[in-house]
Amino acid sequence: MKPVRRVLVPALGGAAVLGLAATGLAAPAHAAGGVTGSVAGGLARRVADEPMARDAGQAASVAAFWLAANGAALRAASAYRWDAGQAGKVVAKGGPSADGGPGAVAPRGEERRPLGRVQNVNLPKTIGKVFFLDAAGRHRWCSATAVQSGYRNLVVTAGHCVYDTGGRDVMDKWIFVPGYYEGKAPFGVYVGKQAFTHDDFVAYEDHDRDYAFVTVHNGIHFDRIEQVDRREYERFAGPRWSRGGRYFVALSKDAGRLGDNVGGQGLAWNQAAGRVVRTFGYPAAPHPDGDKPYAGLTPKYCYGKTTGKALGASWLRIEEHVGLKCAVTPGYDGGPWLTRYGNARRLGYVNGVTSTFADQDGNGRIDMVTSPYFDGETAAVYEAAKSVWSGRIVGPNGELYE
Repeated sequence: MKPVRRVLVPALGGAAVLGLAATGLAAPAHAAGGVTGSVAGGLARRVADEPMARDAGQAASVAAFWLAANGAALRAASAYRWDAGQAGKVVAKGGPSADGGPGAVAPRGEERRPLGRVQNVNLPKTIGKVFFLDAAGRHRWCSATAVQSGYRNLVVTAGHCVYDTGGRDVMDKWIFVPGYYEGKAPFGVYVGKQAFTHDDFVAYEDHDRDYAFVTVHNGIHFDRIEQVDRREYERFAGPRWSRGGRYFVALSKDAGRLGDNVGGQGLAWNQAAGRVVRTFGYPAAPHPDGDKPYAGLTPKYCYGKTTGKALGASWLRIEEHVGLKCAVTPGYDGGPWLTRYGNARRLGYVNGVTSTFADQDGNGRIDMVTSPYFDGETAAVYEAAKSVWSGRIVGPNGELYE
């Protein structure tokens, strides 16, 4: 297991990002640019920072693993079941505990634009699947979304979709595929570079902190497939495969930065309970009773008000989640909870991520999803991740860097 490097992150300032008054998000009255919002006590927050594919060579190896044989590894993946299929009943524990004043950072391009209130839903371009190998080496996936950042290279998802809660290490060969639809990757594949979460999640498996932010390298696209001789095949650094004595390589091209291609959702924390949210993700696993209504090939969504009280789940040692009535299944976890979602622009503010699934009436069917309450400590994890640079992994001739 790699050691966890703990980074002390200063508390965030007390100003609010531009545009909040127009969106209806709770925030202090004065405004200034950048990531802002007050954190109670002015204390530093602990952030767990883990390397993933830190250089172009490592990232190329990860991309090659998933893209070889025309994406066979992607097609072999299944929804991650970190909780062994448990879906008990959650109970009210009182109001959520804000640790300071509310704050937010606006979505990419929305810093001065008010968001609409329409009720129909166009799916956001930012959502997609994260793929990885779990502790047993099995091909797995969760849901996630791109989020606003300085280098337009940041993904937010559930902490358990990034960190193995048993081994307390990052998942292997982690990638993000935005806009995933029936096996297609329209905006490219983005390899994880560095993962950030709350230290309590890594050290104590505290699922009240079940969220993570991951910086990703520039995306890659398939450009073309070529048949080569064995010598060229063995020297090639990118995706490759052989079939019937013939050798094939997949040349790639740089897809650019994640945020330039799909945009980035905003982020909000220390917001009042009972907010209207739209949640998105790719459900696939069966309900506890065995019924399997979803295939995980296309994104689904739920809409409604979150619970006014914090929720606890004794079987998962959860004390302070928020809930939403929603009959989806695992595979949906890690997907964003977006408040103030603007249908025309397909942008809003991430105010949670799906963490657990509950069966409130005990009939063997999931009827509620829960998320950690996003507070100032969530904002501090984001603050640590939002300005970390990453680069490209495709060379000028379509090869992946070694």
